[in-house]
Amino acid sequence: CNLVRGVDTKWFVEAHQFRIDTGDGLGRPTPEGAHRDSVDFVAVILVDRVNITGGETRVFDYNGPNGQRFVLRAPWSLLFMEDARVIHESTPIRRAVEVRAGHRDTLVLTYRANAFIGED
Repeated sequence: CNLVRGVDTKWFVEAHQFRIDTGDGLGRPTPEGAHRDSVDFVAVILVDRVNITGGETRVFDYNGPNGQRFVLRAPWSLLFMEDARVIHESTPIRRAVEVRAGHRDTLVLTYRANAFIGED
């Protein structure tokens, strides 16, 4: 982060843990759809996927049509994004085996220079 903003930058980091479950048959990791987080950087870390299908991650260039689509499958996989340059979302998840519960756990770290959102 300091390579982008300079070594004197004070970083404000928030950690958000998310469990999206399939209790109602469908789990929505990003119910707001494709979005930006209004921070400088976002790290999405997959902690675990249990009995689910779906959850495709989509990251697109904010100023154009280029993008990537992929599924984070391995625990501790990391996606790191510069928030101003991309929009991102994850598709809904469903149970792979209908009679068993399913969930997707992620840890999302947001990095913002100089202040938390709403403090500047």
